[in-house]
Amino acid sequence: MSRKLKKGYFVKGEFVAEGSERDLELKRELKGTDEQSRTDLKRESTELQKLGEDLLTLRPDLMARLDLSEKLKDAVLEAKRITNFEGKRRQMQFIGKLMRLVDPAVLETVRAALTEQHSGSAHENLVLHLAETWRDRLLADDDAFGEWVSKCPDTDAQQLRALIRQARKDAKPEKPGAAVRHGRAYRDIFQIVREQLATEDETDEAS
Repeated sequence: MSRKLKKGYFVKGEFVAEGSERDLELKRELKGTDEQSRTDLKRESTELQKLGEDLLTLRPDLMARLDLSEKLKDAVLEAKRITNFEGKRRQMQFIGKLMRLVDPAVLETVRAALTEQHSGSAHENLVLHLAETWRDRLLADDDAFGEWVSKCPDTDAQQLRALIRQARKDAKPEKPGAAVRHGRAYRDIFQIVREQLATEDETDEAS
């Protein structure tokens, strides 16, 4: 009498009988994988929904750089116009669905644009750093004034010199050991230097 074959399946050449410990182990692993996949998909969907919401806050010049579909751009503009809470919520859900259709490379450019808006471009940060360096040099070294005027001849030299004198005066502590206090002149020097550096960059780009 032939032996009744057990019900089961093969995994990499191994026969796994239904109901066996190995079968239960494999099913647990598969369930865990499925749950993980669902978790990953939900996380991705939430992130894309948030990215779509952030598009509403993006500056027009940064938005213009992005290679987004006209449907998505129109949906973002429409969301900005909607004031009704429920209408806005539905519109944002629609934007979230459209975001899932966006190419991953384009999504990266969206993230980069949002980062640039949040922290400033690398070039803008460089100008700010240079302005801080020049301000500190102008206050600490008399020779720096001549260098600056040679570098940026359009600067109002008389105004800048007066601000430097005032800033140095403000920086002297009232009592020995007291913390240095910076007044308005200190901030005004930074503003003048930053604007001149920005103007110089624009001139270089135009030439």
